[in-house]
Amino acid sequence: MASNKVVGILGGGQLGRMLAASASLLNIPVIILDAGPNTPAKQILASPSHPHIDGSFTDPMKIKELAAKVDVLTVEIEHVDVNALDEVEATFKNVQIHPAPGTIRVIQDKYKQKEHLARNNLPVSDFISVESSVEGISGAAVTLGLPLMLKSRTLAYDGRGNYVLRDLSQSHDALAALGGRPLYAEKWVPFSQEIAVMVVRTTTGEVSSYPVVETVHKDNICHLVFAPLRTRDPGLIKRAQCIAEAAVQSLSGAGVFGVEMFLMKNGGVYINEIAPRPHNSGHYTIEACETSQYENHLRAILSLPLGSTALKVPSAAMLNLIGASTSFSEIQQITSAALSLPGASVHLYGKSECRKGRKMGHITITAQTDAELRARLRPLLESLPNTPADEVALYAPPPPVPGSGFPSPSPLVGVIMGSDSDLPVMLPAARVLDTFSVPYELTIVSAHRTPDRLVEYARSAAGRGVRVIVAGAGGAAHLPGMVAAMTPLPVVGVPVKGSTLDGVDSLYSIVQMPRGVPVATVAINNSTNAGLLAVRILSAGMPELIGRMAEYMRKMEGEVLYKVGKLEEMGWEKYQVGGKGN
Repeated sequence: MASNKVVGILGGGQLGRMLAASASLLNIPVIILDAGPNTPAKQILASPSHPHIDGSFTDPMKIKELAAKVDVLTVEIEHVDVNALDEVEATFKNVQIHPAPGTIRVIQDKYKQKEHLARNNLPVSDFISVESSVEGISGAAVTLGLPLMLKSRTLAYDGRGNYVLRDLSQSHDALAALGGRPLYAEKWVPFSQEIAVMVVRTTTGEVSSYPVVETVHKDNICHLVFAPLRTRDPGLIKRAQCIAEAAVQSLSGAGVFGVEMFLMKNGGVYINEIAPRPHNSGHYTIEACETSQYENHLRAILSLPLGSTALKVPSAAMLNLIGASTSFSEIQQITSAALSLPGASVHLYGKSECRKGRKMGHITITAQTDAELRARLRPLLESLPNTPADEVALYAPPPPVPGSGFPSPSPLVGVIMGSDSDLPVMLPAARVLDTFSVPYELTIVSAHRTPDRLVEYARSAAGRGVRVIVAGAGGAAHLPGMVAAMTPLPVVGVPVKGSTLDGVDSLYSIVQMPRGVPVATVAINNSTNAGLLAVRILSAGMPELIGRMAEYMRKMEGEVLYKVGKLEEMGWEKYQVGGKGN
């Protein structure tokens, strides 16, 4: 048993279910408070010595009943009675509450949450409180401009409680949609992407971040999560993690927090909102990270050592299974498709009723490469009801046909050259990569004529998922060395034969790099070997490529032995080098 403390969970939905599953692996006793005997979380753990409680997680009396039976209280949903938690904190001196009731109170009211973040100098868009009237909305439009995001301050999640106001004529509709609840407004943020970071905080205040992920929303509900975030901005990952950690450190209490953010085109980051609990954008951590968000939440609130938050696979995605109707058939259809896919793990939430817009489960997909991940995701998206082809192509584009001359949207190898005149020399490298089914891109990056492009390419390559760069250049051949100076990736230089020194000048230039800036190289004009070397570098982390390389070598051996036989059969006087049949 990792801890002899009993954990009480307010809420028994899917997040509680996955918390309970993690608790079961550590023999942590759990008691769940929720209405009904068969909620998703209660299906996972049942113990005669720690029976679950039937009742609402907002009922003060039931919360106190739970508190009397546990050592630590936590939440799987923030919409609980915070006043009751304050009473528990004052009455049950031996019961710890995580996150702290004050934190839950701040986060429950999204306007107060924004005020808290702004007070702590954390980046948020402009916002103001709005009176729930047409006049109040008009005043907000004058201050913030249109369009603006009108939001309910409380009881809002999964897009419920949000209204995009594009014209004042929509004011009555907005008030009706938001149900007369207290409102606030946010200045419209024209973001380029939505990103998120899960942050785990210990009882002593230390924090640790999970990878930054891209989140894709559909109908205001999380639809897809891609981990890790691919970006051309080499500083973005650290910047986003620092913002998320600072936000969580500004709050009180332990556990996992989900920090949702907007990424702007200029690289700026705004915090959208914070969830004081495990979050949809962190489901992928169960299969893709060393320690899941659920296990780390339990470790944090029980003062156990935190587990590693690092990815243990190169690429992962999460697809939410959202009810399309009252029928389970659509969920069953995509589940069947997922069970036949390598790297796909299905999580169904045990809900007795399916409804349109209801979260019924999720599927996590892991893969060795982004290209492989998208290929596995594609049939799942195609299995979803009413998914347009352009949406499938956007998130799971088909790979280019080998030899088509078009790049992979998720390249592992970047093949670059200083001039289009180098293309005939560099094409054999592309052919090799096609042979090994390694996704790649091929483009021109001139060290002298496009220096800004060179810098951007070199510094963005790793963040985009590229793992090896093959750079061909003639003459002074600065391209391989300059790229190697600005990227942590391995660089293979291909000296290109010129018109005066036959490529020897290029070869000397590439091999004469200073200490600390290594560039591998091959024979003059031999991009074939550069492609093969790139495959061998990749095989260190992709064992399947070792088998393909061994087969390639056997094929070469077979070709040579065939020629040996023909030479012996025909005699060398009749044998024609490269002739028909040889």
